[in-house]
Amino acid sequence: MKERIKKIAIVLNVLLLIAVYFIYQSHSLQRVDNLLFDYDMKQAANHTPDSRIVVVAIDDASLAELGRFPWDRAVYAPFLAALNQEGNIPKAIAFDIIFSESSESPDSDMAFAEALASYPNVILPVTGIMGDVFSTSIAKRDELIKAQATAKPYELFAELAQLAHINRVVSKDGVIRQTWLNMQGPDGDTIPSLAWKVAEMAGADLSKYTDVTDPKKSNEPIAKNTMTIDYQLVTDDFMTVSFVDVLNGALPPDLFKDSIVFVGFSAVGLASDGGQDTGVSPIEKNFKLMYAHANITNQLLNGTQVSYAPNWSELALAVLLFALFVLLPWRLKNIYSILIFIVVFIGILYGQYQLYQAYAVHINIVDSLLALTLAYLANVSLKSYMDSVQKSFVTRQFGRYISPDLVKQIVAQDIEIKLGGDLKLITILFLDIRGFTPLSEKLSPPELVDTLNTMFNMITETTLSNDGTIDKFIGDAAMILFNAPLEVVEHERMAVKTAYEIQQGMIKIRDEIMDKYQCEVNVGIGIHTGNVVVGNIGSYLRVDYTAIGDNVNIAARIESQTKKGQVHVSEQVYEQTKDFFRFNEGEDRMFKGKSHPIRVYELLGLNGEK
Repeated sequence: MKERIKKIAIVLNVLLLIAVYFIYQSHSLQRVDNLLFDYDMKQAANHTPDSRIVVVAIDDASLAELGRFPWDRAVYAPFLAALNQEGNIPKAIAFDIIFSESSESPDSDMAFAEALASYPNVILPVTGIMGDVFSTSIAKRDELIKAQATAKPYELFAELAQLAHINRVVSKDGVIRQTWLNMQGPDGDTIPSLAWKVAEMAGADLSKYTDVTDPKKSNEPIAKNTMTIDYQLVTDDFMTVSFVDVLNGALPPDLFKDSIVFVGFSAVGLASDGGQDTGVSPIEKNFKLMYAHANITNQLLNGTQVSYAPNWSELALAVLLFALFVLLPWRLKNIYSILIFIVVFIGILYGQYQLYQAYAVHINIVDSLLALTLAYLANVSLKSYMDSVQKSFVTRQFGRYISPDLVKQIVAQDIEIKLGGDLKLITILFLDIRGFTPLSEKLSPPELVDTLNTMFNMITETTLSNDGTIDKFIGDAAMILFNAPLEVVEHERMAVKTAYEIQQGMIKIRDEIMDKYQCEVNVGIGIHTGNVVVGNIGSYLRVDYTAIGDNVNIAARIESQTKKGQVHVSEQVYEQTKDFFRFNEGEDRMFKGKSHPIRVYELLGLNGEK
């Protein structure tokens, strides 16, 4: 049984390990990993923005005063003038508003253009048309993202302002977790992201974010292609002022001194150039995208990075946990293994959480948790099945013949019951009911069976109470073993004690049979100790636990020469039990098949008993 289960376990575990590897490679559990990543980031957020970042929102108050959007572009000239007051000039003014075409008023466009010419700190957005790539977060770090085409601001404005792209990177679950810090246009020009351009103009040290070179500028370092956004802030964390308040000069001029200004939409339903201008971040379910640019800028200013554990470490962790929980269920009791499983499972979750909180390093543990769960469930199930089959087999083999406590010991000690036998020193007790033949002639079959069962019930209960094993009942005889299958301390004494108690129990039964049927019955018992072969002997179709060997025959021969009510023991049994029981002086007897006599003693009673 064990060998077959072992082979099944090996095959099953190999298949499970292969399955875990393919699941890891296919990123099937990426959505679950994203949930853990988002939770870790949300818990790590400090909600403390860089004091230089100011968001100017086109809000409901601005719409109420200036009218329906889009506004006449002439309004942006006094707006920029209000931001760029002498002595209080911002480092950068980044528009998250697309001005892709000329308006219906050339004069208004010219007024805006003149303002752009006067203030070199203004950044206007470019959008890259990415095709299928636009909808995914997967990008190569050693190559620039190449746009199929770009939508730039109206030519009059594009020549007078700084340009930066505002493309979002959306994961498959709709969450914005990464950003493209750099993009290559169809003409080969490198276009930085809005946040990168703003941070650069603010004088931030961006050296740690440069690992790609610009081929058109003598391999000058430029921004990484893809960066994970370290969201520390939600919308309410940023200093946000109304567009109309800036325009009307209702704010202190020094608010914008050396600041970084983002201009975008906060009013419900408004979007840049008619497009969708809201998104989902790991720490905020619904926010305006200008706050994503502000978050990225805050990250670049603070020099923080989100990094990932290498793939080999994730695979190594999965394999290690898989191997651990292949072995543990087989080596420990189920109660202990499940406790370890729960502790390790929670420990892995907590460990990855602490790793992110301390170092902003994310490790994908989902596949590792899957590996340990599959390994544990598969192997604990196999072990439980094997234990169940083993327990059923032991109970079926021994349940009727040995005490329940011994059955429990066999199961608990995982003693393998296999076809075949082992040489073992045991005590064998043979018992025969004398006077059974005359009794059977007087009784009807039901009466005979009932009487026989009464005697055998008493014999069985007495045997089991003394840790004996009933090997078999043969007609009106019985064969009982001591010290098999489990060890029995002082098995010789327990055998003699059993014989004595059986004879005492027969007194009442004998009297009842005499009164009822006028027929006398007695029991003759023979006991011998010696080495025999014990085990499950038979075929796979029928197996019996029994003992065979010459010493079994000797015990049977001793019993055969007893008279009614006698208990005879061999010299080996006598030597081990004479301190507990009273015997006669013994005599040498010849038995069939033996060339030398065997000394036999008759049990007379307990020591100290009169």
